[in-house]
Amino acid sequence: MSAHENGSRKIPQTHSPLMSAEEQIGQYALAQDCLTYDWRHNSRWNGIERPYTAGDVLGLRGSIHIEHTLARLGAERLWELLQTEPYVNSLGAMTGNQAVQQVQAGLKAIYVSGWQVAADANNAGQMYPDQSLYPADSVPNLCRRINSALQRADQVHHAEGKVAPGQTWFAPLVADAEAGFGGTLNTFELMKGMIEAGAACVHFEDQLSSAKKCGHLGGKVLVSTTEAVQKLVAARLAADVMGVPTLVMARTDANSAHLLTSDIDARDREFCTGERTPEGFFRIRGGIESAIARGLAYAPYADLLWCETSEPNLEEARRFADAIHEKYPEKMLAYNCSPSFNWRKKLDEQAIARFQTELAGMGYKFQFVTLAGFHALNLSMFELARQYKESGMAAYSALQEKEFASERAHGYQAAKHQRFVGTGYFDQVQQVISGGLASTTALAESTEAEQFSAGGISAPKLHSNKPRAIVQEQPFPDMPHEEMLQPSGD
Repeated sequence: MSAHENGSRKIPQTHSPLMSAEEQIGQYALAQDCLTYDWRHNSRWNGIERPYTAGDVLGLRGSIHIEHTLARLGAERLWELLQTEPYVNSLGAMTGNQAVQQVQAGLKAIYVSGWQVAADANNAGQMYPDQSLYPADSVPNLCRRINSALQRADQVHHAEGKVAPGQTWFAPLVADAEAGFGGTLNTFELMKGMIEAGAACVHFEDQLSSAKKCGHLGGKVLVSTTEAVQKLVAARLAADVMGVPTLVMARTDANSAHLLTSDIDARDREFCTGERTPEGFFRIRGGIESAIARGLAYAPYADLLWCETSEPNLEEARRFADAIHEKYPEKMLAYNCSPSFNWRKKLDEQAIARFQTELAGMGYKFQFVTLAGFHALNLSMFELARQYKESGMAAYSALQEKEFASERAHGYQAAKHQRFVGTGYFDQVQQVISGGLASTTALAESTEAEQFSAGGISAPKLHSNKPRAIVQEQPFPDMPHEEMLQPSGD
């Protein structure tokens, strides 16, 4: 891309035949002024520092604007929720179907866990521990799968004239970028991949990428505070270059980490013990004070701060929150309600019940269970398999009855699995193509239509000129008991 000189500033050209060189310079200057004004005056960016200019961003954007609709809508939606809700709670989803169930059940955001990707949802097709062993594009690809599943649910319901739960199927995705899978350039590219996949918020942790561990494993090595800040800057720059207000979450593992790559940053030296390991790492004193120091360093560059903890401790959470808010009173916090904690061993039932509300009062606006999908999937399948081994089809029939009961009481929809995955939607596509004359549509005479619905299932005809009424989603009507007991045949 060539450039014109404007003083010492290079002005990228679009080579538009309808715009002179002088007009292009003027347009570029206007765009730069508008972006600068937005950063300074838009409340969305209150408390956010950028150690680069609008000119830097525009110079990296290229000549064509590419719209990233799902990422933009998700980021705007998540920001709105964080500003208006007492707190946003979320569960980790391992599959697109799990995400659909979460939205159907009423959750307003979805967590995309790197731990779960490592365990059973990565591009390598391996089962890994949470040590960044999987390909770097695995989490973006899971984000794509989740958004594709939500899009199909949206298409199915829209075609049936129904409104999605909470008015939208596209719940914002909060995605795990680990330690960036390398240096600042890796972080920059990974953030771009997350946005292309439709993530609304991405979190980065301050561990050494090549030695990254789950926050609840030992042997964690921190990078210097300087490097961690630079990765947050890289993530923000990527979002600005993509033109999306993606939220950046900074996570620190300093509470339980005891190793450091370098003592070059003066902020890190007070926690160094003076000892070195055989690998050359510096030994440090981990703990909440170390985490607070890092949280304060990251705050100007992140929308949310997350201090990884080793137990569900409200006093510890309050110490971190108070220290951050003393200097940055509006900074939002995040909390991992981890499955690694033995909740009943640490807290009684009443304390567990009020735990999230008390956290919210401290400013923990995003609260999530990272591995919910992993544990729900494994336990439910183990229980079904164990019971199926003992009692055969009676066990599966019992599962089916639970589905029907949830369908009646709560609007659960996957019991009608053919419709759920879009068979009726593609029947409608076929009818539109054939002008309503197709004789090979799949759902109307299916086993599901005959046995899972008292009146059968028929797709609305789209070739009618009459507008279809939009109706609120309601649980399916009761079915005769004898019909409910019939197997699906699949």
